[in-house]
Amino acid sequence: MDLILTEEQVQLQQTARAFIAEHSSFRRLRALRDDRDPIGFSRSLWRDMAKLGWLGIIFPEELGGAGLAYTDLMVILEELGRGLMPEPMLSAVLLGGTAVARGGSSAQKAAVLPQLISGDLLLAFAYQEAHSRDNPHHVESRAAATASGWQLSGEKLHVLDGYGADRLVVSARTSGAAADPNGITLFLLDATLPGLSIERLWRIDSRNAAIVRLDGVPVTPEHVLATVGHGGALLTEVIDRATAGLCAEMLGSMSAALEMTLAYLKTRVQFGVPIGSFQSLKHRAAKMYIETELARSAVIAAHRALDTHSSEAPALTSVAKARCSDAFVLIADEMVQMHGGIGMTDEHDAGFFIKRARVVQMTFGNAAYHRNRFAELHTY
Repeated sequence: MDLILTEEQVQLQQTARAFIAEHSSFRRLRALRDDRDPIGFSRSLWRDMAKLGWLGIIFPEELGGAGLAYTDLMVILEELGRGLMPEPMLSAVLLGGTAVARGGSSAQKAAVLPQLISGDLLLAFAYQEAHSRDNPHHVESRAAATASGWQLSGEKLHVLDGYGADRLVVSARTSGAAADPNGITLFLLDATLPGLSIERLWRIDSRNAAIVRLDGVPVTPEHVLATVGHGGALLTEVIDRATAGLCAEMLGSMSAALEMTLAYLKTRVQFGVPIGSFQSLKHRAAKMYIETELARSAVIAAHRALDTHSSEAPALTSVAKARCSDAFVLIADEMVQMHGGIGMTDEHDAGFFIKRARVVQMTFGNAAYHRNRFAELHTY
């Protein structure tokens, strides 16, 4: 498996890095946080990203996409992670968009994906519940049959970028017990449907999340994604792809944290010499570098497996998530430690990285969960 970028991907990476450097900064992130921005990102910047074609990279050309590979999207996600960009690539494209692209009818795809790709429609994916933790198949929300379809009732938590979304993909149980992988149905809902309410939450990294409440929401067969009662497989497929994408973002974030820390070690003088000349700090910096490069190999391997439709893609995705969860937390912690007192202040940018690391290490399952999943997939 080739674990290096192609020439075209390097060019895409350079373009993305230049765009993000010009249009975003930690000052912008502070303003979004301190002003308690309702959606937590910029709609105008999101549309600029759409004009560059980023939102359509993995979607087919006939629907306005580019028809490219997951590895191409990986390059963009890494750069977004490097800048800690809050724009909803993960939620709108890799969660909601993937669910529609892989499970939607022709009519649903035509109605949703072109608008998503143009930046005019926001999608969110509501699947987590109070007792689901890392098991997406633990679904207690119910879809009760009616004469015209179903009524949805229940509550979804930690819905990424759920506040301000135009449409939501929601999991509900049409049959079976709470933890049964069968009997789950995915529904594509308009956010304005009666009985559907969305409460804005702020996570510790200041990102947009929401509680979605379903109180007798009326739906018809036209709202169903894939097949009634068989949405569990699609749910797993979507989350795996989003997990790989999140790992690419984490790789970018830890790379930026490492670079900022190395720059500080080279310029901060103590006892008349740069602190980077101290042997103990050299060893710790070397450890940060090694963990970053190991994570890079795992992230590329996971995306290459998705592109080649390898049966190892789920396992390699778990390898990447376990690696990235541990590595990002380590590097963010070391960033604060090596910056000393200034690293503990809100005025320094290190705080953005350590908070983001704490959130994403748990998103889609932490390192322990994915090590166990890897073992189960290989029947250890």
